[in-house]
Amino acid sequence: MTPQNLMLLPLSNPKLSIGCPILDHCLGGGIPCNSITELVGESGSGKTQLCLQLTVRAQLPPSNGGLGGSSVYIFTEFSFPFRRLRQLGNLYHASYPNLIRLEPLEDIYVHGVHDAQQLIHVLGNIEAFIAIDHTRLPVKLIIIDSIAALFRSQYQTTPADLKRRSEMFFNIFGTLKGSANKFGLAVVVTNQVVDFIGPHDGVNRVRLGNLESLDTSGRRVTPALGLAWAHCINSRVFLAIHEQSIEVDIRNTPSTSICSQTHKTFHLVFAPHLADASAEFVIRKEGIVGVSQ
Repeated sequence: MTPQNLMLLPLSNPKLSIGCPILDHCLGGGIPCNSITELVGESGSGKTQLCLQLTVRAQLPPSNGGLGGSSVYIFTEFSFPFRRLRQLGNLYHASYPNLIRLEPLEDIYVHGVHDAQQLIHVLGNIEAFIAIDHTRLPVKLIIIDSIAALFRSQYQTTPADLKRRSEMFFNIFGTLKGSANKFGLAVVVTNQVVDFIGPHDGVNRVRLGNLESLDTSGRRVTPALGLAWAHCINSRVFLAIHEQSIEVDIRNTPSTSICSQTHKTFHLVFAPHLADASAEFVIRKEGIVGVSQ
């Protein structure tokens, strides 16, 4: 790499906007291309909702915060939420009739996988699929929802299995990172959480990857898959759920009632050259939206 070649490199990677200035600000502008971003949280925290939102927004041109591209969505558990995706697609087409097709689902390619080895095979096929360039819009986003489901029961905790699992992590990471750099893709993976047992401040007061505890629904949790997987991702976003009890006056009586309010938090845990940031968000019909505090 010569100094002349360095001058030709872009100053920053393109980014895919979430569609909310508050949440985009936490990410320094959006989900970066040429990079792997992890969304981690408990069930119901909004991971899949955000992934569906990104697949539709990716079709917008860069001038509107998109990537001008199609998406590949790999799901690993449950049935794929086509109904919700179709609802989001219709809403975005109504908002951007000249920019998003009447049938936005035609630019989203969905594939189910059931184990890690199948994922490796599918990722190889996807790279060939992208290279052939037979899609109306170039593929610019790959989503895996969720990565943890593939390893939940396939590997035991024996040293040999842990070694094989780590090797599989790096195999998946190498394939995803290679495709991201080769084709300028944004890659988003979702991960689950497990209960955290240990000191709040990590090990010897050092917080690294999976050694940090996070809080959601009154529980101390940590991202699944451990430190080996944490080394495979570039950015980690934690979606948390918090319940708060509040007193509510009962109309025309001196009594009060205790009600609980649910708050959801979007927290950037780590990312290159970005400080920790967080914001509350809500899930609406049009998708995930940050809330001003």
